[in-house]
Amino acid sequence: MKPFRRYWLFPLIPLVAVAIFSLVVMLLWNAIVPGITGWAALTYWKAMGLLVLCKILFSGFPGKRCGPGGPPWARHHEHMRTAWWRNLSEEEREQWKERRREWREKWKALSPEEQARMKAEWKERCHHRREGEQ
Repeated sequence: MKPFRRYWLFPLIPLVAVAIFSLVVMLLWNAIVPGITGWAALTYWKAMGLLVLCKILFSGFPGKRCGPGGPPWARHHEHMRTAWWRNLSEEEREQWKERRREWREKWKALSPEEQARMKAEWKERCHHRREGEQ
């Protein structure tokens, strides 16, 4: 068979991979989960559905990720940030960037114990702030 005639096999590779992964998921599930939890064994098609569901939920699909600014639930203050940044003069932007650099250097200089203590303090502050808002 000449090399250029084998190109029709390339579209089959993802299909074969999904079929094999589905079989592996089914075999692993049926070998482990029913014995531990008592849940029912999976059929081949349910294993394939579980594999597709995990792909959707945990990694999404290749390409553009949720548009500019990330996922919709992370964009609720984006308009304020961008307007704030646009209204800064070039000098104010540089000052802000310098303060961020200084803060980052201070953070890197902390020991892991000090960083953990600071994170706990921040969580405590945020927790109290959230309780006060409700």
